[in-house]
Amino acid sequence: MESIKLENIWKDYHRGKIDIPVLKGVSLTVARGEMVALMGASGSGKTTLVNILGSLDVASSGRYWLDGEEISELSERERALLRNQTIGFVFQNFNLLPRLTALENVMMPLGYASRGLSDRECRERARELLERVGLGDRLDHQPTQLSGGEQQRVAIARALANRC
Repeated sequence: MESIKLENIWKDYHRGKIDIPVLKGVSLTVARGEMVALMGASGSGKTTLVNILGSLDVASSGRYWLDGEEISELSERERALLRNQTIGFVFQNFNLLPRLTALENVMMPLGYASRGLSDRECRERARELLERVGLGDRLDHQPTQLSGGEQQRVAIARALANRC
């Protein structure tokens, strides 16, 4: 079964009176469990495509299905809920909150997901994820106290937090 399906995706950015086409008729099907690598020159639209796939941006036209549900026409609120409950992100700069500990950074999406978990359950889930990425001894460290690789692993644990 296909997990992701894009059909004829176009994306234009508007700069004043100029329209800049970035994606031109992209179609893609990805099966559940399949691995995909996006490669291309700088400015070729890779980030734009990933932002659309992650529901951080919307296409100018075309259709997008995620697990059989068309999400092309979802409102921003519906897309935010979808991102929170279904999609995990590891950003290039990790986007960890500097005043929170590693544990609190991983707990954050669990608190927003409204899955009925108690604070204790969220804390335990986050602790387990950090242990799985080899950071069980760094739970109480803030991002500035972690190496770049450790910060990346916190971001990975956070991305996996809602994948129960």
